Amino acid sequence: MPRCRMDKDEGEKHLGLLKLMQILSFLVVFVAGVVIGLATTSHISRYFTSQTELYSLINHFSVPTTRVEENCSGSDICERRDCSSFHMFIHPRNLTHAMSDDELFWRASMVSKKENYYPFKRVPKVAFMFLTRGPLPMLPLWERFFSVHDKLFSIYVHALPGYELNVSSSSVFYRRQIPSQHVSWGSVSLADAERRLLANALLDFSNERFVLLSESCIPVYNFQTVYKYLINSDHSFVESYDEPTRYGRGRYSRNMLPDIKLQHWRKGSQWFELSRALAVYIVADTKYYTLFKKFCKPACYPDEHYIPTYLNMFHGSLNSNRTVTWVDWSMGGPHPAMYGPANITESLMESIRNNGTQCLYNSEITSVCYLFARKFAPSTLESLLNLTSSVLKF
Repeated sequence: MPRCRMDKDEGEKHLGLLKLMQILSFLVVFVAGVVIGLATTSHISRYFTSQTELYSLINHFSVPTTRVEENCSGSDICERRDCSSFHMFIHPRNLTHAMSDDELFWRASMVSKKENYYPFKRVPKVAFMFLTRGPLPMLPLWERFFSVHDKLFSIYVHALPGYELNVSSSSVFYRRQIPSQHVSWGSVSLADAERRLLANALLDFSNERFVLLSESCIPVYNFQTVYKYLINSDHSFVESYDEPTRYGRGRYSRNMLPDIKLQHWRKGSQWFELSRALAVYIVADTKYYTLFKKFCKPACYPDEHYIPTYLNMFHGSLNSNRTVTWVDWSMGGPHPAMYGPANITESLMESIRNNGTQCLYNSEITSVCYLFARKFAPSTLESLLNLTSSVLKF
């Protein structure tokens, strides 16, 4: 009996130990699970937090926002507009930007591979590009010329750095100055300014024709006539001719060989008019323009030779080889005649329009060869305004 009781006690003792081991094992597994769960939760939390931060960082640099950027506009008007929208991309309303010339020319030379296709209703415009030292004394005349034709033109003004046009917010010239650089007459900086104007105008995808004007230029026809003449033309209007004198071929430098040969060399008026296709070619050119910057120095003038020579070499069939800006060289010398108030008569305007010259327009002979004229002194403004309704018809 005592032995049986001892065996029974012994069995109960082992059973108790077994249950204790089971409880301890359960606790160990439970604690281990809690630890692993906490560690996993912490890792997952850190992962998603880092991914969120990374996504936010990527968005910050890659996704356009509606926040007003300095190179979008500093105006109150643009602060209420999405400056990264498609409309603002194809029709920049504000001309301020911080691009260098290289950056600007690179962007302006981009061309869509979808020829003659636009994902918007495109109405072709004429870009009027004013190259001036400062004030535009003929501004009231031009404002009258542009009146009621808002959708058909764009204006760009390149003045000396620091100068600001003093016009009202209702003027078509309001905030139409582009970022400019210093320009010296006869130097390559003049050609730089011309290309800078072209590049800024090319940023508006509706600009189809590009005409260069000075502060002393005036229109000799009304806007409708000028617009139809340029938009419907098959050719650009860049004077380009061979002059076998020291004022033409004599300015050529053999340092331009082998890329530019003497037979390529041309001269012409700087007051050009270009189609969009040719404007892109000129802005995109680096090779030949670099040669002019290096080797065309006084008494060689890049503004008289670069574009005429470049078009003669590569795009002669697209050029009319004439200018549409009348200039009076009858006085001789390095500068054309300047008209004063006493010269401004109806007969002068008619003589510019019908000067006996005949030219080709879309392969047909016409007597309408000049759309603009220069040089007109600031003092002629009032007399010119008096002729707008009777002669100029605007």
